[in-house]
Amino acid sequence: MPAVVGRAAAMSSTPQTPLEPPTLVVLLTPPGQSALATLLVEGPRALAVVADVVQTASGRALASFVPDRLAFGRFRLHRDRDVPAEEVVVRPRGGESVEIHCHGGQAVVDMLRRTLVDRGCLPVAWAQWCARKSDDAIAAEAMIALAEAKTERTALILLDQYSGAMRAAMQSIAECARRGDWHAAARQCQVLQGRVRLGSRLVRPWDVALAGPPNAGKSSLINAMVGYRRAIVDPQAGTTRDVVTAATAVQGWPVELADTAGLCDPAHPLERAGVDRARRRLAGADLVVLVFDASAAMSADEALLRAEFPQALVVLNKCDLPEAAGAGRTCAVRTSALSGEGVAELWEAIADRLVGDVPPPGGAAPFTPRQTACLAALAAAIAAPDAAAVQRAVAAMLALPAQPD
Repeated sequence: MPAVVGRAAAMSSTPQTPLEPPTLVVLLTPPGQSALATLLVEGPRALAVVADVVQTASGRALASFVPDRLAFGRFRLHRDRDVPAEEVVVRPRGGESVEIHCHGGQAVVDMLRRTLVDRGCLPVAWAQWCARKSDDAIAAEAMIALAEAKTERTALILLDQYSGAMRAAMQSIAECARRGDWHAAARQCQVLQGRVRLGSRLVRPWDVALAGPPNAGKSSLINAMVGYRRAIVDPQAGTTRDVVTAATAVQGWPVELADTAGLCDPAHPLERAGVDRARRRLAGADLVVLVFDASAAMSADEALLRAEFPQALVVLNKCDLPEAAGAGRTCAVRTSALSGEGVAELWEAIADRLVGDVPPPGGAAPFTPRQTACLAALAAAIAAPDAAAVQRAVAAMLALPAQPD
C-alpha cells in the first residue's frame, strides 16, 4: 500500500502534505455488472480532486454547489482533451466527501478509480472503510455481513447484532463477572457459543450433499427439492459425473444443495473421477443426505454407505414404486421425486439437522471468526474464574481491530 500512495502522490496535481490525512476512494457498490456504480471520495482534498477531473455541464465550479445538490458532468479519464470523457453525476456531501455515480460496468469503474488514485487518492476496500468509520467493532462487522446476507431471516439476525444485541450480551456477562456471579456468566457464554455454528452461516449457505448408489434418484430428487430441472436425469445409471449445485433456502436459511455421482467402485476412469469428486464434497459438507432406492432390496453397498456416514440423513426415494419385498430398512424420510411426496418433510428434516439454537428477536449471535475466538477466550476466563481476564476478553470483542494507515 505505501508504494501505491507514493506513486499516486507523485502524479497528483494537488500534492498531499506529509501530515495531512489521506483522501480515500471507496467503491460503495458491489463489483460486477450493474446499471450504476458509486465511488466515494473522502478526505481533506476530496472536493479539489473531483473538481480537477469533473467538468460540470453547467460550467459552474463544483465548490459552488451546496451539499447534496446533484451535478451532471463529464469525468476526464486522461488529461488529453481528445480522449472522450465519461458522463457522471456528482453529489458533493460536504467539503471532505463527494460521491461519483457512473456507469456500472467494471471497466468504467476501474478507469475512474485509477484516475483518482493517479491524483493522490488512497484506494480503500469498502469493508475496511466501514471499520474506519465505526467505533463499534460488532456494528461494523454486521454492516459488512449484511451486504452479503442471502435471506430475510439471516438479515434480520444481523440487523439485531448491528443494533447492539451482541454488545449487550457481552456487557451482561461482564457485569455478572464483576458481581462474582460466575454461574450466570458461564450460562450466558454457553448460550452464545451454542449459536456459533448458526452465526457462521448467516452469510455463507449450509452445504448439503446428496449421496448414494447409482440410480437411486438423487438428481430427480434435487430437482424436486428446488422446483426446477437443475440436474440432468436419465434412466441409465451413472449420469451424474460432476458435482452439480443449486442455491436455495429452507425455512429462511440459505442452503447449497449438491448432487454427487453415484458412490460405487467404477471401472471407467471418468466415472472414478466423478466418485472422487463426490467424496471430496461429502467430506466438507455440513450434512450428508444418503438417498436409496425404496423399490430395490437393501444391498451390501448400501450397508457400507450407512456405516461410512453414520450421521447422515437417510432417505428412501421412489416410494411411489412398490417397495422391495422384505426391505425393512430404517430411514428418516420416504420421498418420491416423481410425485413430490415427502419432499416437504425432507426439507423439515434437513432444517432440524442443520439449525440449532435460533436466537429470539433481538437476541445475540456471534457471526465472525474473530467473535468466535473472543468467545473462546471469554469462556476460558470464566472457567478460571478470572474477573480481569473476563474484562479483557469482553473489551477485545467490542474493540475495533487496528486498521492499516
